Amino acid sequence: MTVAELMQELESLDPTLEVHIAYNYGDYWRTTVAPAVREVEETMVIHSDYHSMDKIAGDDDFIDESEREETGARIVVVIK
Repeated sequence: MTVAELMQELESLDPTLEVHIAYNYGDYWRTTVAPAVREVEETMVIHSDYHSMDKIAGDDDFIDESEREETGARIVVVIK
């Protein structure tokens, strides 16, 4: 989903509603929890073969602009 698509989805909603993020807590009951959003930021992600999905690039993953295309790293919007 792009920022434009997210904005379009949010446009029709009541602007006074709180925003939460849903995810599986990973407990025995597979409970879906929904904590409130604390921040929205741009950050760099890279693909993690171990997780089979993107992960936030950490200090050990420093990638400068010239290496982004080669590594597949990119800047995305993260909602926490």
